[in-house]
Amino acid sequence: MLARRVIPCLDVDKGRVVKGTRFLNLTDEGDPAELAERYAHEGADEIVFLDITAAHERRGTMLEVVRRTASRAFVPLTVGGGVRSVDEMRDVLRAGADKVSFNTAAVADPALLAACADRFGSQAVVCAIDARRLPRPDGAEQRWEVVTHGGRRTTELEAVEWAIRAVGMGAGELLVTSMDRDGTRSGFDTQLLAEIATRVRVPVIASGGAAGPDDFVTAVRDGKADAVLAASIFHRRIFSIADVKAAMAAAGLPVRQLEGRDA
Repeated sequence: MLARRVIPCLDVDKGRVVKGTRFLNLTDEGDPAELAERYAHEGADEIVFLDITAAHERRGTMLEVVRRTASRAFVPLTVGGGVRSVDEMRDVLRAGADKVSFNTAAVADPALLAACADRFGSQAVVCAIDARRLPRPDGAEQRWEVVTHGGRRTTELEAVEWAIRAVGMGAGELLVTSMDRDGTRSGFDTQLLAEIATRVRVPVIASGGAAGPDDFVTAVRDGKADAVLAASIFHRRIFSIADVKAAMAAAGLPVRQLEGRDA
């Protein structure tokens, strides 16, 4: 079994890392390059950098901030926000990213995923899916709607169906965020994760709602996630990456340990 990855997330606004609840009420959490360097040292398997206002503000990714971050964190870096073309993905990769995440732009033009996968390979293309639970009438199947523009706009897409389609278009990984759980520390939406993970052939990253190490275990065990992502509990040192990996290892899940640390 492949090692399950633990991924800190840097939600970036105006060059600073921020965190809120359901993408609202944002508070400043620090400099992205400094945090990325700290997390790489503490054992992060990867880092996700999301320019969370780029789509809403209709601008490109802040490449200089990406460059500074990539230069200080020697682990794989995924960058999302503001990439709308093959050429813009090229620019982000040249700035130091290993993978590029698409959300709003992919919803607007799903063919973008295919074009980028054809140019750079599916392994470099991540489709981020921000999903919100829809009301469920008695006896009806649970469904989730896809939201875009940092959670500001709804779409007519159902999240599980969109995940399957995105993979078919060339996405090599899915970053699935529960908008209902984001920033609430109420645990990952394992039902959403499992509904997607059991229907696609690519890795799924769980996002939204982590409160403690046990939630990461549950996301992998019950949600079938291949990787787990969190922000505020790491930024605010509520728990460390080592704490999370220790809990995962104790539960029998394979994780990568830093040299000199016990598995």
